[in-house]
Amino acid sequence: MLFTLFEYLKSINIPGAGMFQYITFRSAMAVIFALLIATVFGKRMIRLLQRQQIGEVVRDLGLEGQYQKKGTPTMGGIIIITSILIPVLLFARLSNIYIILMLVTTVWLGVIGFLDDYIKVFRKNKEGLAGRFKIIGQVGLGLIIGLTLYFSNDVKVRVKIPITQEQAVVLGNNELQHVTEDVKAPMTNVPFFKNSQFNYSSLVGFLGEKAKKWGWVIFVLITIFIITAVSNGANITDGLDGLATGVSSITGITLGIFAYLSGHVLYADYLNVMYIPNSQELVVFMSAFIGACVGFLWYNSFPAQVFMGDTGSLTIGGIIAVFAILIRIELLIPILCGVFLVENISVMMQVGYFKYTKKRFGTGRRIFRMAPLHHHYQLKGYTESKIVVRFWIISIILAVLTIVTLKVR
Repeated sequence: MLFTLFEYLKSINIPGAGMFQYITFRSAMAVIFALLIATVFGKRMIRLLQRQQIGEVVRDLGLEGQYQKKGTPTMGGIIIITSILIPVLLFARLSNIYIILMLVTTVWLGVIGFLDDYIKVFRKNKEGLAGRFKIIGQVGLGLIIGLTLYFSNDVKVRVKIPITQEQAVVLGNNELQHVTEDVKAPMTNVPFFKNSQFNYSSLVGFLGEKAKKWGWVIFVLITIFIITAVSNGANITDGLDGLATGVSSITGITLGIFAYLSGHVLYADYLNVMYIPNSQELVVFMSAFIGACVGFLWYNSFPAQVFMGDTGSLTIGGIIAVFAILIRIELLIPILCGVFLVENISVMMQVGYFKYTKKRFGTGRRIFRMAPLHHHYQLKGYTESKIVVRFWIISIILAVLTIVTLKVR
């Protein structure tokens, strides 16, 4: 909104209006506004949730300090979502296709998470929204994102096309080794390899000439899988005060760096990553996301004054997944989102092993004392705050490793 206003002011030569043309300025404003909204609005929202008696329903898991959390306001994800949407609407270029997709992601998963929390709190159903409806919602979002990225004329990537010496001579530069072209293709960056462009259509190369025609199916299926896995991973990770919020903030900073580099033609060329025209606008969105998470952490750190609930956890996980897909670094998610991945795997291992041993031996056995993994460490006697801080440290290490892949080829 303000971007359009300041574009007009610049056109009539109003001093200072040109500041809004700079991504760095608008990103800084998005961070500041998100922080202010999260801290100021967050305090009022917590009071409202307390008055409405919208408190956490605690299950008896035998964890230390568990019942101290009973009655703590939940559905605080509303604070995060509001703190993201307002700065983005104010400072981002709303006609940008990538911003539109991120807004759709935020609202879409926010609604699904809200319905889940609503059923838990107001309907007194501890199970919340049925799992199949969550999956349907995540699949629906994956379809929207995947199909838009594949078919929209506003989404293109710049690829390098090798040329021969003769072609270089014709173009008037004997040292030229390649030319660039903006193309529509389901392509992504591959870490650790110098020739880092990979086309998903090659996965159905056995179809021959039809591979290009049906490549979108593979791309959409991969998109659905990533969104579902990461959003559920964030949801599972949100089990200790400040854990999911802190990890997401660190992940968001890394994604913002990649978005800035991928959207800058010179940096992208220097680092040999895929240049994505118009994607730099995503830095404004991610700045708001970081500000919202850090602002929410003010109230969510141990001992938490508010929980984000599924309203927040599903949303931040989905935002991270979709953002990574948009800037074509989804293959780095296992590293960058390593905490979410390990938490997810710990649950699958625990459930799978328990079912297997029960079927074979008649009694179910466990790998961990409790899953997800953070509860395992709680039962081993680690304090909640120590577990959270150590997971943050691991997230920082993973973020650094992700950034290092830019140079390790």
